[in-house]
Amino acid sequence: MGGATNTVDLSRLGLSSGEGTSRNASVDIDPVELGGQRYTARGAVTDARLDISRTTTGYALRLRYGLRLEGPCMRCLEGAADQISIDAREVDQPGGGDDLRSPYLEGDELDLKSWARDALVLALPVRVLCTPDCRGLCGICGANLNEEPGHAHEREPDPRWAKLSELRLD
Repeated sequence: MGGATNTVDLSRLGLSSGEGTSRNASVDIDPVELGGQRYTARGAVTDARLDISRTTTGYALRLRYGLRLEGPCMRCLEGAADQISIDAREVDQPGGGDDLRSPYLEGDELDLKSWARDALVLALPVRVLCTPDCRGLCGICGANLNEEPGHAHEREPDPRWAKLSELRLD
């Protein structure tokens, strides 16, 4: 495939009411910032499958693609990657109210890039981890607990007993 297809002119497809078609498209996926960390799709352009159905007054759309999301682990900040599959649907029925209007369709111009990015954000895992059992960082010194499994610190004395340290029994 050539360059990225960031917009699609649906009127050029010439679909009549009840007809549908499928298209392959290369979509440019912008990086996502999550919790102050940047996550990117491996290779900025992702191959996607776009299904378009013409209804009596609008369109029913489906976007499917997969990508490898890379960035820092949310527990230990080491490199992490996760394979994500996207299956998003949109309906645009003019006159059907706000629930039946797609924010990605302006007239017959579909903003595929924005839709693909928003679908990715909605499909993000709760946590991007280097391994499912990542132990993270020590809350006291910042040591990577995956590299030091026996890592521990001596507990601070309970502050409620601090006055007893001043007691002199001479």
